[in-house]
This record gives sequence, structure tokens and C-alpha cells, in this order.
Amino acid sequence: MKLLVIVDYQNDLVNGALGFEAAAALDRKIAHKIRDYRKEEGEVVYTMETHQKDYLTTLMGTKLPIEHCIEDTQGHRLYGFTAKERTDKDKVFYKDTFGSLELADHIKFRDYESVELVGVMTNTNVLSTAVMVKTALPETEVIVDTDYVAAPDEELQAKALDVLESLQVTIVRHEAE
Repeated sequence: MKLLVIVDYQNDLVNGALGFEAAAALDRKIAHKIRDYRKEEGEVVYTMETHQKDYLTTLMGTKLPIEHCIEDTQGHRLYGFTAKERTDKDKVFYKDTFGSLELADHIKFRDYESVELVGVMTNTNVLSTAVMVKTALPETEVIVDTDYVAAPDEELQAKALDVLESLQVTIVRHEAE
């Protein structure tokens, strides 16, 4: 079985407080990929960055003092067509940092053919999630396709993809890059 991880594709990270144009451009592609995984009987899970009202007093909040993904707000919800693809059968991992220990624990004894990550904040959230997945499943191929991830800073995105590749994550790059 294959696993698709939708990383933090939430309103605040797509078109809200920390949103950016390239993030919104992923929506239809991610929604189609979710449908493709379901047709192949793959598993789909979501991670959701989740902060509380006291976010600005946390360490992350002092380093990134922009309220975002506050639980029970519009900004916390999944974005667009991608949100419409979520079913009650899909597991959601709520996390207050870049990666999810709960996701790593959930997958570590499973026998996936591959794990693919799509979503936003390649240089932080996608990178951290990929490291967690690779740590939990060292013999499983972890894939990041550059057409399905985005970061607000293209230079940091490129560096993150290089780091992921050095960690033996399969990076699917396209000719225009």
C-alpha cells in the first residue's frame, strides 16, 4: 500500500496570515493526487499545524510573531478543493510544531510501498515531516514531487529539497527547474 501525506494545507498557510501565491496554485493538483491515491486504494492522511490562542507567547510565536493556524478558526481549516477531498476515514494528525511524532508512531510498524508528501512550507513543515517519516520507515521510499510542494522563499525551498535528497528522500524534479 502507498501512503499520501498532505502536509499542513490549511487556509492560513495557503491564502491567510502566512499564505503565498505558489501555495494556492497547488490546490487542484493535490486534490487530483488524493483521488488518484484513493483509486489505487492508497491511504491518505493529513497533518495540521495547530496553535492555541497563546501562540505569541510560545517559543515559536516569539520567533515567528504572526498568529496562524489557531485551533477552531477559519485559518486552521484545510484549504479549497483539498479540504473537500478529506473523508471521515482519513486520519488527521494535529501538531503544534513542524513535524508530527504521532504520525511517526502511527506509521512505524506499517509496511508501505512508499510514502509521498505534498503540501506547504517545504523548508520547515514538509522537511520536518519527511525526516520523521524517514526515521520511522528507513527502508521505505519517501517521495517529494516538486510540483506538489511550495514555500514562500524559492531559495529556501531549493535548499530544503537538496537537504531532503541528501537524506535519501526521492525528489521528483521537473525539467523547468
